[in-house]
Amino acid sequence: MKRTAAILILAATLFVPSSPAANSTPVLAPELRSTVEALREKAFAGTRALDWVRSLIDSSGPRLAGSPGDRASIAWGLDTLKALGFANVRAEKVTVPFWERGVETGEVTAPYPHKLFLTALGGSVPTPGGGIEAEVLEVASLDELAAKKESDVRGKIVFFNRRMRRSAEGSGYGDAVTVRGAGASRAAKLGATGVLIRSIGTDSNRTPHTGSLRYEQGVGKIPGAAVSNPDADLLERLVREGKPVRVRFTLGCRDRGVAESANVVGEIPGVGSPEQIVLLACHRDSWDLGEGAIDDGAGCGVVIEAARLVAAVTPRPRRTIRVVLFANEENGLAGGRAYPKDHADELARHVAALESDMGGGRPIGFSWNAGPSAEPLVGEIAALLAPLGGGDVSSKGAGGADISRLVLAGVPLFSVRQDASRYFDWHHTANDTLDKIDRNELDSMTAAVAVFAYVAASVPEPFERIPAERRVLPRF
Repeated sequence: MKRTAAILILAATLFVPSSPAANSTPVLAPELRSTVEALREKAFAGTRALDWVRSLIDSSGPRLAGSPGDRASIAWGLDTLKALGFANVRAEKVTVPFWERGVETGEVTAPYPHKLFLTALGGSVPTPGGGIEAEVLEVASLDELAAKKESDVRGKIVFFNRRMRRSAEGSGYGDAVTVRGAGASRAAKLGATGVLIRSIGTDSNRTPHTGSLRYEQGVGKIPGAAVSNPDADLLERLVREGKPVRVRFTLGCRDRGVAESANVVGEIPGVGSPEQIVLLACHRDSWDLGEGAIDDGAGCGVVIEAARLVAAVTPRPRRTIRVVLFANEENGLAGGRAYPKDHADELARHVAALESDMGGGRPIGFSWNAGPSAEPLVGEIAALLAPLGGGDVSSKGAGGADISRLVLAGVPLFSVRQDASRYFDWHHTANDTLDKIDRNELDSMTAAVAVFAYVAASVPEPFERIPAERRVLPRF
């Protein structure tokens, strides 16, 4: 069902953006404001963003870096952007890690037999052919593990039992994910034979969540896997009984070195100052368990459709809008690392960058990192996003993983924050499928990104660049 301007007006009366600029003198010309409001209403009434998501996942499937799906999605990106009339469409070569998943089995062998649903963490080394079996040592955090004596850990399978908290902002992910990235090496230093983690997710399904681990240089590598949350509950209960708990698991994954992939790029040329660039980003790749619909097919659909909608607006924006479908966000960030190097000579002409990588949820806020003089314009953008639900302003945004390194060049970074209350039920699992996307919420997100892109590409003066003292690279 299409939504109307009346809904937009009602929503605007119910929400006032929390920005000091909300009641200040307007900085947008009336003509520009009118154009953006019309664009917002058109997009809010319905977009084709979900069509692009469907096309990507149906033609490419899972898209882990180096896989056949990864290669298929490069071709899809080039064909789709060309068909939609984007200019300067190209694939910019990126070298990516190539890791493959293999057989995955798990079971409790004592004190009672139980099957475990688990999956290898991305980049894990395999187990020996017959698997590994050992007693389980449960810890809740890296700090709790560090407090253990080596004699407590040696020869055991460390079980990191850290629950992820559900929140609309998704902040519980950052609180929990450290054990996934660093747990294997920390456990190996104390002589552990393997690592299991409670899935970093908010669901109660027997669908484990994968995700990358990071091995420290000079530390022996041990296999790591995530167990589903119900299986983590089982292990927790068994440990609480006070009897020794033993687990056997097998991983057949393998490191196949590196492969060639690409960042796929297309542009909507500006009229007046085409050399200045507003970057809209997402990532093409996905984990291999599901379809990659929410992570990050949704983001690809959003930025492609937002740029397409802007291209149809009269007058065309003065600056170029560049869409980049990044490679290898999930297990290496190779695409995000390559882009600043490949475009070093034009980073000074990047006037803004925004990334969409939180699924298809509706907007709930707007984040920014730019010079202080940008605040009044940020406030006006937030007011335009308020009818979509995105008017709450935060100055603590990092933009997104793929564009994060642009902070070092002072490129102003932005993000439309999304409702992530259900996102981590499906994130990095076999349940990341198209049915998890709500078309209306995806349209709202697309409308918000289109509004930002048109304003950023059309205002007479670009945003002030990030001050030197705030050019700090975040950790993803």
